[in-house]
Amino acid sequence: MKDFYIRDCASHENQNITSSFIVTSKQIKSKKSGEPYLALTLADRSGSLEAKAWDNVPEMIGAFDQDNVIKVKGLLNKYNNRWQLTIHKLRRMEEAEIDFTDYLPKTSKDIEELWRKLGGFVATMGNPHLKALLEAFMADAEIATAYKNAPAAKTLHHAFIGGLLDHVVSLFTLCDMTVHNYPHVNRDLLLTGAFLHDIGKIHEISYARSFSYTTRGQLLGHMIIELEMLHAKIAIVNQQMPAPFPDDLKVLVEHLIISHHGQYEFGSPKLPMFPEALMLHYLDDLDSKMESMRAHFEREPEAEWTGYNASLQRPLLNSQKIMQKAAPKPAAAAATEKG
Repeated sequence: MKDFYIRDCASHENQNITSSFIVTSKQIKSKKSGEPYLALTLADRSGSLEAKAWDNVPEMIGAFDQDNVIKVKGLLNKYNNRWQLTIHKLRRMEEAEIDFTDYLPKTSKDIEELWRKLGGFVATMGNPHLKALLEAFMADAEIATAYKNAPAAKTLHHAFIGGLLDHVVSLFTLCDMTVHNYPHVNRDLLLTGAFLHDIGKIHEISYARSFSYTTRGQLLGHMIIELEMLHAKIAIVNQQMPAPFPDDLKVLVEHLIISHHGQYEFGSPKLPMFPEALMLHYLDDLDSKMESMRAHFEREPEAEWTGYNASLQRPLLNSQKIMQKAAPKPAAAAATEKG
């Protein structure tokens, strides 16, 4: 097991460290002199770190590839308020040396309990076609295994093993609470959209060694993949049920999938055009942004103001620290201070 994780940077500032990381990005760039240098992004299960190698670069370039795990020795410091490692030595690690649980972040929640909770929501659905559809997805062993392990995104939110399931269970909970305030919203249709809106991520994102896009994911994107998966499962449901899956209902589910990004500039082919689609977009966006904030505060636990959050395009204020300072002190403690 590693003895240094990226979350430990603050206690090792301006120190030489020796540790292992997975290479999530590898670029060969040129100095002003024309000589090459290496610009890397290194990661472990606690976060990511920018790294540069300035010396002995020709020998290093061919020693490893992106997605390899390397052991490095270098100086850790801050540059433009971000942690950066200046690499002095590195080597590619052999497979027998690697425990990939050290390098891929994973949800702290019980995955099987999350899966049971998801199934509990599905069991309460009243529409027989939508319920049968989601049960068909959950009964598919290959899909179930991937659904439990896939991240919900490569970097922006829930970017960890189990992130997709964690996100969807959270989204189901939001949907279940919110529909009570809007009686014209159909709960079964909304939950179906929540279940399916990111299911294509199981094929879009590779997560065996690091989080990266598959060729299919790069060329098609998760929404196209989801439509293919939907049509295949509807064909199976039609073989099992006395009445076929209604065409109009299929179109509603398709629209939930292709409109959930909400805006054309966010990659949504269509804007949400009925209540369940609009609610799915906003609740999905809310859950992803709140997770992005939570994760950023976890990465910078001591900061009142964090560094710049790229996905939210702003620095963040940890309001809990303000509230803790402003909280009324117990009477005994206040009396001690006065005395």
